[in-house]
Amino acid sequence: MLARHGLQLPRVYPTFFRLAFAEMDAEKAHHTGFGMIRAAESTGASAALRRFTRPDRRLATRVMGLDFPSPFGLAAGFDKQGLGTSALADLGFGHIEVGTITGQPQPGNPAPRLFRLVEDKALINRMGFNNDGSAAVAPRLKATRARLTRRFGARRPILGVNIGKTKAVPLEDATRDYLTSTSALARHADYLVVNVSSPNTPGLRQLQAIESLAPLLAAVGREADRTTGRHVPLAVKIAPDLADEDIDAVAAMAQDLKLDGVIATNTTIERGGLVTPGAEVEQMGAGGLSGAPLKERSLQVLDRLRAGLPEQIGLISVGGVTTGADVAERLERGADLVQGYTAFLYEGPFWAARINRELAAASSGITRGTGRA
Repeated sequence: MLARHGLQLPRVYPTFFRLAFAEMDAEKAHHTGFGMIRAAESTGASAALRRFTRPDRRLATRVMGLDFPSPFGLAAGFDKQGLGTSALADLGFGHIEVGTITGQPQPGNPAPRLFRLVEDKALINRMGFNNDGSAAVAPRLKATRARLTRRFGARRPILGVNIGKTKAVPLEDATRDYLTSTSALARHADYLVVNVSSPNTPGLRQLQAIESLAPLLAAVGREADRTTGRHVPLAVKIAPDLADEDIDAVAAMAQDLKLDGVIATNTTIERGGLVTPGAEVEQMGAGGLSGAPLKERSLQVLDRLRAGLPEQIGLISVGGVTTGADVAERLERGADLVQGYTAFLYEGPFWAARINRELAAASSGITRGTGRA
């Protein structure tokens, strides 16, 4: 029954969300839900579902020199520390990006720091890169890659690693901090992402200026390849709040540095066009907005980057993705991969599997904007 009807029963999740999570503190709800996903893996329940959640072979795609079982993956921010990556892989994501991980351990910003805008299907977060630091996360990622290979073989989900700056490190020492993470983590990453676009670490977005960003990326790329003895695909993640001319400059820099990918976009500091009353939004305070309200700007940045990037540089689109149709639209407009995060909290654990089914059903009608198969 489940196989024939494509796991339609888990569409009861929106009701479950309203009953179990809607009134719960958002960060507590995240940890509770993530704990349930990890428990499903530890008890063997997710293994029984894997044959239903595994992406259709027609969805396989090659980007940045890597073979992804599906173009749809989970963005950084959900599994910040590599604690449940293989459990998430059982849900059907073609790749999972762990992080953001910093050179040194840090607790992040004071709570409360995660807020739901349910009417907008959005989140505001000011988590502040809370994580145990690169040295502690590295062995988790090593074990995860081995587990994914045993479980899925050659068609395993891809493991991305997203790195950022430790808050206490001055901007002038940022490169050294990123290199600390690179030397610890690159060997366990299928691809590496330099995050300079979170609004929740003071001064971080200043590193998006090309005169700072280019040498930083070049140094990380050299260290990753030196440490591993292989080429580690390298991408940069940018903010939606960049001016159009700055987006063009990023595209030019990516070509000059021969980057493997650009991820667009991170969360926004804008608050326009929300359904949630302004007084409620103001009470939530500072932080990055993600989810459905980010969709239009994310698409604008996608279009601009695709026009400025050659096909060999992978373009990963994220921001306001909810349905298989959203993912298909990104692919048709030139994205090579698509990521989601916020809708996962509202759509439930079978979200990725549902998107993969929708993509597979529409696969004959999807035309990649770059002309790739």
